[in-house]
Amino acid sequence: MLDIYDFYDKMERNNIMLSFKGNITSDLLTSILQIMESKMDNMQEEPKVKKKVYNVLVECLQNLYHHMDEIPADPEISEQERSAIFMIGKQNNEYTIYTGNYILSQNVEKLKGRLDIVNSMSKEELKEYYKTILNNGEMSEKGGGGLGMIDIARKSGQKLNYNFVPVDDKNHFFSLNVKISQ
Repeated sequence: MLDIYDFYDKMERNNIMLSFKGNITSDLLTSILQIMESKMDNMQEEPKVKKKVYNVLVECLQNLYHHMDEIPADPEISEQERSAIFMIGKQNNEYTIYTGNYILSQNVEKLKGRLDIVNSMSKEELKEYYKTILNNGEMSEKGGGGLGMIDIARKSGQKLNYNFVPVDDKNHFFSLNVKISQ
């Protein structure tokens, strides 16, 4: 039997303010953003911090919505799901945004390469790289120019902490943890 107290205790220890697991929709993203804006208002967070957290949160959620690979929910069923997990917590004046979603194994190396490039750059280099990609006009298969992760790193001021866990021979689970200091 699933012990809900274990989940509660882990969330409590990590000061998780909001969590969600399931199908990602545009209505859900709007709701999450409204909830977090309200929570930060109630916490009387400084406008500068609210803006920083909100901007990174928008980018993380948009990445979940627009760039996750659709994986069959069950091998016997051809129906696709856009299922993912999202959490946000706050400890010691630092917010952490956690996201996780399935990704096709064939896309892991390309994404890892992009993340490593972003993590290797200084603040100034990220700014220039962002401009280069923006002016370059190249689009990915999903319609993005690859700006999301660059933007997350720029706005958070932190390196991107990520992991890929093999699920089966065709899929990995991609997790991204972004810290936002005040």
